[in-house]
Amino acid sequence: MIQSSCTYSFEEIEDILEHTTWPDKKKVDTLLQMDCSMYTNLGTDSLRSEKEEVTNKSRKIYEAIQKVDHTMGSSFLILMDKL
Repeated sequence: MIQSSCTYSFEEIEDILEHTTWPDKKKVDTLLQMDCSMYTNLGTDSLRSEKEEVTNKSRKIYEAIQKVDHTMGSSFLILMDKL
């Protein structure tokens, strides 16, 4: 099920990881929705500091994904480091 908007904030990453009733796929999907939402809210008028903040938060999200799906999270982090 795809939600139209992300209902979780960045501060709730640990809460998402701790959901014992959620399958891993739902956890990863929710974290990726958070990541997507942050990037889509950036614009051409966004300050460098805002872009850096999103990048730093994105790294934390990928680290959280790595806890759920090591291969996927590691791949995201490796790709992020290459950019």
